[in-house]
Amino acid sequence: MASLLQDRLTTDQDLLLMQEGMLMRKVRSKSWKKLRYFRLQNDGMMVWHARQAKGSAKPSFSISDVDTIRNGHDSELLRSLAEELPLEQGFTVVFHGRGSNLDLVANSVEEAQIWMRGLQLLVDLVTSMDHQERLDQWLSDWFQRGDKNQDGKMTFQEVQRLLHLMNVEMDQEYAFSLFQEADTSQSGTLEGEEFVQFYKALTKRAEVQELFESFSADGQKLTLLEFLDFLREEQKERGCTSDLALELIDRYEPSDSGKLRHVLSMDGFLSYLCSKDGDIFNPACLPIYQDMTQPLNHYFICSSHNTYLVGDQLCGQSSVEGYIRALKRGCRCLEVDVWDGPNGEPVVYHGHTLTSRILFKDVVATVAQYAFQTSDYPVILSLETHCSWEQQQTMAQHLTEILGEQLLSTTLDGLLPNQLPSPEELRRKILVKGKKLTFEEDLEYEEEEPDPELEGEQESELALESQFEPEPQEQNLQSKDKKKKPKLILCPALSSLVIYLKSVSFRSFTHSKEHYRFYEISSFSETKAKRLIKEAGNEFVQHNAWQLSRVYPSGLRTDSSNYNPQELWNAGCQMVAMNMQTAGLEMDICDGHFRQNGGCGYVLKPDFLRDVQSSFDPERPISPFKAQTLLIQVISGQQLPKVDKTREGSIVDPLVRVQIFGVRLDTARQETNYVDNNGFNPYWGQTLCFRVLVPELAMLRFVVMDYDWKSRNDFIGQYTLPCICMQQGYRHIHLLSKDGISLRPASIFVYICIREGLEEDES
Repeated sequence: MASLLQDRLTTDQDLLLMQEGMLMRKVRSKSWKKLRYFRLQNDGMMVWHARQAKGSAKPSFSISDVDTIRNGHDSELLRSLAEELPLEQGFTVVFHGRGSNLDLVANSVEEAQIWMRGLQLLVDLVTSMDHQERLDQWLSDWFQRGDKNQDGKMTFQEVQRLLHLMNVEMDQEYAFSLFQEADTSQSGTLEGEEFVQFYKALTKRAEVQELFESFSADGQKLTLLEFLDFLREEQKERGCTSDLALELIDRYEPSDSGKLRHVLSMDGFLSYLCSKDGDIFNPACLPIYQDMTQPLNHYFICSSHNTYLVGDQLCGQSSVEGYIRALKRGCRCLEVDVWDGPNGEPVVYHGHTLTSRILFKDVVATVAQYAFQTSDYPVILSLETHCSWEQQQTMAQHLTEILGEQLLSTTLDGLLPNQLPSPEELRRKILVKGKKLTFEEDLEYEEEEPDPELEGEQESELALESQFEPEPQEQNLQSKDKKKKPKLILCPALSSLVIYLKSVSFRSFTHSKEHYRFYEISSFSETKAKRLIKEAGNEFVQHNAWQLSRVYPSGLRTDSSNYNPQELWNAGCQMVAMNMQTAGLEMDICDGHFRQNGGCGYVLKPDFLRDVQSSFDPERPISPFKAQTLLIQVISGQQLPKVDKTREGSIVDPLVRVQIFGVRLDTARQETNYVDNNGFNPYWGQTLCFRVLVPELAMLRFVVMDYDWKSRNDFIGQYTLPCICMQQGYRHIHLLSKDGISLRPASIFVYICIREGLEEDES
């Protein structure tokens, strides 16, 4: 594929023109629009820019960081400048993660099309690369960075500089001996294949070689039977057949002769260990593998809080980009906070704050466009409506006209249901969650107390969510204040669009059981939900077995920080709404949890969280509850990135922290010692032992840190996954950045062993 990339760079007309460079207008805001000269580098992997054609250039972006390319009409910013800049000449480069988009306007429609086609071609080529092709490309990138004078050769001085760039601290004599061995032409420099051989010598995996030789009779190859023994004994693939072993040999053995003889060389063995089959995440859990025909309340549902915000809760920007990003990462429940806007058009923003405003109809159009690009399963629009009767009618009109057939506007069979439909039954449907006047025609209109969520989450959190219950006298005052507040009159046209998800206020579990129906849903602030878990964990579990619950972050989180969703999942809460614009541990847990089941945004709850008679209490789980002992040997690391890329001489001192998040008794963390000055191939060889009472709810997180004795350790990379999706045996963990973007080829090599029941800690 890397060779295919090189071939396209010399034959594709668009890419050839991009390598020559073009002048385009870079647009950051309505007031910042500047001309810049953009050029694709000759390796096809980087785009640089300069103020003018022959000016000093600097990197703009890497192709591997690009998610997709959009035309100008799909750019929120460029649309706002349509009178000034022609949309047909504009396009947007969208990056993975949470980075800002890059909006560009070319000098002509033709030039814009050249860049859009060319960039999309490069993104497609990079996306389809396999492990070896990515490694080849990675090596090519490093060679270009190390070859300071760009003459296609590397002197030993350039190699020494490159080693520092690659996070390697190495004895100069040893480095020179490797350099001389690789310099087969004896030219005093390394070229092309010589550099590849130098890299192979540098990255020789002694721990993998030792493992390979322990199963190989001659130390040169693994026969079919030897490889089968390895898969069954070490990888715990009990049902592995010789046909599967043969399939893996065909897939990963690089030599044709090895494939013909049904043997695996050391290179093939390493290729297998670095592949998806050798990954810690079980490939069987990657596609949709769960039963999707159960009622909605039986699933954890990937949910977003104040989806329209891409910044903080007080002054942050509201943007349809928030909805696009949430939907593309598999989010299935979106929040829409709607207020009266000018010219009769409802607007979306965080009320009573300085956050910017966007049109409700633009949000609906965005949802219509992106709802089912990542997942076919239903999207829930959680409406928080603060609009007048007239603008509620406008909302209903926009929902009906823009969403069309996508909008669920009646029960599936036209009859009153007796349970919630399943994700499978609701495929490619958009549901509205909100206040409803009635459900059955013969029900009289019922006056309900204002629902804290629908009266505005920010209003329900006045007094900054005091942890203490108010005194009786204060409660009376509060109720008087409530009566004074004008009550919102619900428009029947909007009410009629709420089918299965009628929002109701929560009073108590007993009240819900006696007065509410399965199609009604309550919202809880994180403070209230956590208190209920501590005080009545089992009742909360039983409540969530028949009714949906939504939990939202505390009003104190004005910086858009997050809570740990695990504590709420432990009680079976289905919609744990997250500030998805904020990276960190909490979003790592959320992303890791929903990585399974095709990333479709729905994960089936364990059976003990779906049973209305369940005796499970997350605060006091029955012990042992399918308990396990988890042994993790952290063996080695590979090509860890620098923490501070601006300091050429700095080398990381890595350590690995392993964390378990689950029920309170399972939550634990341990870490290895740190390795001095080696981010390239550090070796730890340390075994960590964990006891897990409820593995069905446990999340496992690996974090690589740069040890710093003077201050907090710096983050290098992480990977988080559900324990039930973990493969045993010798596995590679491919690290992700803070933003959840792949850091390949950075990885750690581990050995995982799960033993049923609890064991005494041998340490």
